[in-house]
Amino acid sequence: MRAGATPPPQLLHLGVSQRGTPILGLLLTKAKSPSPAALETAGHPTVIVIGQQHGDEPAGAEALLIMARELAPNGLLDSLLDKINVIVVPRANPDGAEAGTRNTANGVDMNRDHLLLQTPEAQAIARLVRDYRPLLVIDSHEYTVVGRFMEKFNAIQKYDALLQHATTANYPEFLTKASLEWYHTPMVAALKEQGLSSEWYYTTSTDREDKSISMGGTQPDTGRNVHGLKNAVSLLIETRGVGIGRQHAQRRVHTQVTAITSALRSTADKVGPLEQVRSFVARDTAAQACRDQVITEAAATPTQRDLVLLDPTTGEDRSLRVDWNSSLSLRKLQARARPCGYWLDASANTAVERLKLMGVQVMKVAEAGSLLAEKYQETARDVGDRLDVRGTIAASGDTIRVKVTPVRTAIDAPSGSYYIPLNQPLAHIAVAALEPDTQSSYFANHLIGELEHTARVMAAPSLVFEEAD
Repeated sequence: MRAGATPPPQLLHLGVSQRGTPILGLLLTKAKSPSPAALETAGHPTVIVIGQQHGDEPAGAEALLIMARELAPNGLLDSLLDKINVIVVPRANPDGAEAGTRNTANGVDMNRDHLLLQTPEAQAIARLVRDYRPLLVIDSHEYTVVGRFMEKFNAIQKYDALLQHATTANYPEFLTKASLEWYHTPMVAALKEQGLSSEWYYTTSTDREDKSISMGGTQPDTGRNVHGLKNAVSLLIETRGVGIGRQHAQRRVHTQVTAITSALRSTADKVGPLEQVRSFVARDTAAQACRDQVITEAAATPTQRDLVLLDPTTGEDRSLRVDWNSSLSLRKLQARARPCGYWLDASANTAVERLKLMGVQVMKVAEAGSLLAEKYQETARDVGDRLDVRGTIAASGDTIRVKVTPVRTAIDAPSGSYYIPLNQPLAHIAVAALEPDTQSSYFANHLIGELEHTARVMAAPSLVFEEAD
């Protein structure tokens, strides 16, 4: 191979689906070795692009195969690898893709499983993101064209692409600015140049009486939001495809390729500033431990918007004034004093395993001691479904809806119990998982068995720790 030439794509075995199908990725890089350490040493940041989390949304998978071809040696985008590495995962949910169904083989919506990590498919993506520490994650989907929009509005979806970045509590302001200025604006321009229309991502609930329109959710459970809390720019690209089979397949794939190419070019053009932003965000997040407040729950802001849909009889544009829940501006529903960290009982092995799978640092108490903490005092409890802007999340099971009051006290920390410090870059992942009174939390979803198995540590501990195995 000649000096400076691009090596052939490297096949990455990421895991196995529930039905035993390999989950595969392709690494495209000019580094000599595909290992995360080698890529880190080479100094080029990595972009991860994920397709077909929902099996009935094929355009993303087809587009990623095209992207891999064009990033390979002598491809049209080969030169981008002088500045970045790219990993494509065309079929993150191979069982759903094979069956043509939205969910994984056990009925779980994979794209609502990136915090809980109940499925091997979501776990495979978590390991990939943990190991390669991407600067940018792109999630390629397709959206429903007719369905609920015909039922509620007697109209058909119009736009070639719907776009959104991470929009969840505690997502760093500088990453939001980078998402808007360095990615969204040039992506919209690139699509327009190709004669393709775009809008912010939106959907509507399954309740036929609910005529409101919502942008993508604010819960820290989707890939878009969880990867954002890992201090990456995290983008959603949805093309006009669900419910129309293979119609307009070429246009749908072309839309995905155009949008993804724009994002890769933006990353290559802004490598230096993006690395600076990520470095600042990581340091700033860690430095906030024990200080000020942290948001534990946020919601979209109700407003109104003029939305253009298609008349099903004439095919002409029809403008509708709709109630619009905007995720671009979040309402703070609940905030608490930011702890120094969280204590977990030794029985919370599953929670610890999931946190570590995402790259969160977890320490084990080596010698018993005491901690100044806030325990959660329960004031009310109910059981209900996990919800998103569409309605009940598939196969989510009974979620514990608990109301709590933090009570300051000293607690014993036995040897073998766990401590999750917040003076680390992934602190906000820990907050999302461990504050119990949110629907995405590990307690609400039975990964932590009892409220007394966790506490908020309110002063820097002086215990002896060791790294958790």
